[in-house]
Amino acid sequence: MHYSSPWWLAGGHAQTIYPATLMQKPEVPLRRERWTTHDDDFIDVDFLDGEAGKPFLVLFHGLEGSSNSHYARALMHKLKSLGWSGAVPHFRGCSGEPNQAPRFYHSGDAQEINWIIRRLHSEFKAAHPQAKFYASGVSLGGNALLRWLGESQSSASIVDAACAVSAPLDLTNSGATLSRGFNRIYTKNFLQTLKPKCLHKLTQFPKLFDRERMLSAKNLYEFDNIVTAPLHGYRDVDDYWHRASACLVLSDIQVPTLVLNAQNDPFMPAQFLPKVASTYVTLDYPQHGGHVGFAQGSFPGKLDWLPEKIITHLQTHG
Repeated sequence: MHYSSPWWLAGGHAQTIYPATLMQKPEVPLRRERWTTHDDDFIDVDFLDGEAGKPFLVLFHGLEGSSNSHYARALMHKLKSLGWSGAVPHFRGCSGEPNQAPRFYHSGDAQEINWIIRRLHSEFKAAHPQAKFYASGVSLGGNALLRWLGESQSSASIVDAACAVSAPLDLTNSGATLSRGFNRIYTKNFLQTLKPKCLHKLTQFPKLFDRERMLSAKNLYEFDNIVTAPLHGYRDVDDYWHRASACLVLSDIQVPTLVLNAQNDPFMPAQFLPKVASTYVTLDYPQHGGHVGFAQGSFPGKLDWLPEKIITHLQTHG
């Protein structure tokens, strides 16, 4: 499937912001479960219950996203029309209630992805042993999924096929890009929700990180250096952004996987998109689409193209 942007929606910023903030999101009935984690924390997982014997697709959301994000609602709506089952696991602290452990989530969270996928797979396959099981991820969730696929190699074959959309495959260059020019509007938006979460975290664990340095962070480089990197076992932000980048493991993936990134994505400039991956990986870099945008049709547009693209890949290669 080839993507062509609408004539009325020009440029990577418009193609990113308009779908995320102004386009109508379909209503989808989801059922929530709360899972207890190995470290006595919790995550909330929103489920779409489909028809017996039809496929299951898990979607990992992006930074500060949720099951209410435009891409999640659009994809779950598409699954409902097909009779598929689905799930949107919320990374810690993203379901509307603060998590309890001295950690959040991050772009290289392969261990968390591993635990979630294996539990979902086990529970779904117990009821539907012959049905297909797929995985997808968007932005940060896409990068974390790719990290899991690459690190797990053949043991990731419990997933029949996978898809990562608009993943920041090279975190160092992606992060630097988000600190410049108009892109700082995205960083400001992220920090507006991340910082209050951090303040609450300090009420739980008062000495977890430096409060004033966190509050003074002006970009993701500074924030990740103060909060994300040390909380999740990295030496500093440079260590985190390097070691968590999915581009390092694309050649190790052994599950049919689509990596979809628009060349005009403000979060991941075209010149830094990887050119080499394993034979299991399809690198698809359309010229337009923005960051998890891919709006289509006449004004006011539709969010149908991306779900159809994902489903087509999964059905074709899984």
